Amino acid sequence: MQIGTGTSINPYTQSALGLNEKETQDFKEKIKSGEISGKALSQAYLVEYSLRIESYSANNLQAQSAPFDLEKVKDILSSIDFEAIGYSGKAIADMNPDEAKALVSEEGFFGVTQTSERLADFVLMGGGDDLERLKAGREGIITGFNEAEKMWGDKLPDISYETLDKALAKIDEKITALGGNVLDTTA
Repeated sequence: MQIGTGTSINPYTQSALGLNEKETQDFKEKIKSGEISGKALSQAYLVEYSLRIESYSANNLQAQSAPFDLEKVKDILSSIDFEAIGYSGKAIADMNPDEAKALVSEEGFFGVTQTSERLADFVLMGGGDDLERLKAGREGIITGFNEAEKMWGDKLPDISYETLDKALAKIDEKITALGGNVLDTTA
């Protein structure tokens, strides 16, 4: 699953719906006529948002664990849109072991701090103060993590679990501050 395919990250823009001009007009007419309700539209945006979060987190976590097993890396690298997650450095497959270790170090782009901030900030910016969107984003991160685990074929490196915990803690803090309740679904 890839992100960064040219569609807008903002699910409230028409381009995020992937519609051409005629489809956009038809869509607008259905909204005006009441054929598509506000509730249905909101639910559709929530689903799209959740899918984007899932994809974004899976890509970040796969990339984070890539430097640990170069054989698995070759299979995974082609499915990750590194540019879409903000990485523009040297190709991971071309790195020597020291460069790969630096990339996942505490100061590295795929270290726990920077990766967890990217994941949490993606959810927090997309969810704003909407508890349902924040919870959906949280679930999307967990689903993306599980997807990354399946692609990896085994338990991910410990750094990925630390990253997941730190990203979820930041999101949970926001949900709690808004009066929401977080059910831990990672167990």
